This record gives sequence, C-alpha cells and structure tokens, in this order.
Amino acid sequence: MRVLVTGGAGFIGGAVVSALLGAGHDVRVLDALLPAVHPRYPGRPPGTEDVDLVVGDVRDPATVDAALAGVDAVCHQAAMVGLGVDVQDMPEYAGINVLGTGVLLAAMDRAGTGRLVLASSMVVYGEGRYVCAEHGVVPAAPRSRTELDAGRFDPPCPVCGRALSWGEVTEDAALDPRNTYAATKLAQEHLAAAWAATGGGTAVALRYHNVYGPRMPRDTPYSGVAAVFRSALEAGRAPRVFEDGRQQRDFVHVRDVAQANLRALEAGPAAGTLRAHNVASGSPHTIGEMATALAEAFGGPAPVVTGQYRIGDVRHVVASPQRAADELGFRAQVTFEDGVREFATAPLRPAP
Repeated sequence: MRVLVTGGAGFIGGAVVSALLGAGHDVRVLDALLPAVHPRYPGRPPGTEDVDLVVGDVRDPATVDAALAGVDAVCHQAAMVGLGVDVQDMPEYAGINVLGTGVLLAAMDRAGTGRLVLASSMVVYGEGRYVCAEHGVVPAAPRSRTELDAGRFDPPCPVCGRALSWGEVTEDAALDPRNTYAATKLAQEHLAAAWAATGGGTAVALRYHNVYGPRMPRDTPYSGVAAVFRSALEAGRAPRVFEDGRQQRDFVHVRDVAQANLRALEAGPAAGTLRAHNVASGSPHTIGEMATALAEAFGGPAPVVTGQYRIGDVRHVVASPQRAADELGFRAQVTFEDGVREFATAPLRPAP
C-alpha cells in the first residue's frame, strides 16, 4: 500500500513512517517543516531518508494534490499541538488543524483516495468519566479560577457537591473540548466523518492519550508534559509539577501509537463511516508519578509540586483501550516502567 503521512517528519509522524516501512508499505511524507517546531536540518529530517519527501503546507491545495498522486491511504498527523498559549493562537490552530484537514479531505476526494487514519486526541473528551456515590455517572463542570486558586483541583458532583471518583472514558462518551487545541481536534473528526459519509470513504480517528518517547520535541510552549519534565532534568532543574500532581493520565509510548496507526490502516470500518478509537496503554499514572519516575531514571533532582495550574487543563482523563483491542487488534506493548526508563536518556528533537 502506498501511504501518505502528513506531518511525517514530526515526533509521532516519524514513528508512524518507521512502522509503515517496517511493514513493507511504500511511504510518502508531506511536512511543512515549520520553524516553530523543526530545527534547520543539514540534510533530510531524520527518518525521511528512505521515503518520498514533499516539503509543503497541508493548507495548499496544489501541494496536497501533488502529494496524493498514486496514494492509497493517508495517515493525517500534521497538526498544531499543545493547549495554545493564549487566545492569539486561535487563528493558527484553526488554520493548520481545521483548514488544513478540509484541504486534505477535498484533495482526497479529487484523487479518489478513500482511506484515512486521523490523529485525534483525548482532549476531545474534556474531563474524563466521573461517578458520584449518590448520583451515579455525572458530568464534571468546568473548573473555576476561584476553586483552582484555593487548591481545590478535583471537580465536585454538580448535583450535591460531593467528591467524585474517576473512571475510564469510552469512545461513546459525550465530547466536551475545553481549549483551543481540543476544539480543532473535534472539528477534524467532524470533517472526516462528513467526508466519509459523502464520498463513501473509511475513516478511523485515533484518540491519542499522553504520547511520549524518543525524539519528542524539547521544551517549548506547546510541548507535552513528559518533554517539559525531561528538558528540565537535562538543564539540571527539578521538574515542576502543576496542581498537586495527582492528575490521572494514560501515558502511551510513541512506538505503540505507531502500531495503532498500522492496525487502523489494515482494519478500518465500513465504507461511509468514521470510527473513533482510544489509543492508550490501559495503565494510568498520575502526572506526579511520571515526573518522579523520570527524575529517578535520569538521576536528577526530585520534582517540585507547585500548585500552579493552566485554566485549559482537565483534572483526570483515562481511557478504555477495549474498543481498539476488539476492532483493531491493538494493545499497547511498552510498559510504563520500560518506556520511562528508555525516555529518560533517549535523544530528543533538537530545539528549533
């Protein structure tokens, strides 16, 4: 199969390219190599030496048309990631993530390319699944600055105000994006669903949870938390953990994410539909546990819990990996312990 990987020179995209090549697929990469996230490479970006590389913007129809020539399927990884620094980031997020996806889907329709794997995200859920001892499963109300400033980080029951327990989110949960990035990822899913329904294509939305691993970008305003902690340790600083460090997440290794893409290409849904799947390890850990494990594996200073917060963050979001196991045959293989031990000393992508 000839597969186009948008964003294929990036952190996750590069791992997807490697997995596709290892499975015997013919790969083409489309990547804008934006200077905000990519350094100036002396030659080809690492990992693209054995593929057809198209340097260009997914928002440009002519570039995308050329990249799709002869392509059987697309793994759409190109995106502006992170929560966004402030409201002024909204146009760029909407442009790259939403407009870029629309341009890609329109070009796929022109080219007759009918198979899409979309890199979505856990952020479309907003908060995770919560249960009240009295009222059962309840939605978590948005967290207020007043509560966060007072150090009350866990959302209470919206009915009685009691403490809630968290549980696994399934793909059928109500979607509730709570920041700019999340809104654009959900928009991508909606566009892909409309494309599939209109043209008879097949689309799989892989809702990545907290991805980490080798060649993760160094600390930038848009970096994932694992890269922020690792960058601090390399600089001799203690990782700074927001809130109380007890936020629950599912950290999934980038090689597992790449395998999920491979399985999604090989076992897509029926024509005319989009099917979402959580891509998660199934073994949740707190943010504080990730910081501590990294510091110990690296041999650096212990984390510092700051009590600071970001208003767009959610408290707990942990996924059920069951649908991906049942329908795609995907189960994560890299344990948290092994993955963190490797990540503590693995190369990161150089700073732009």
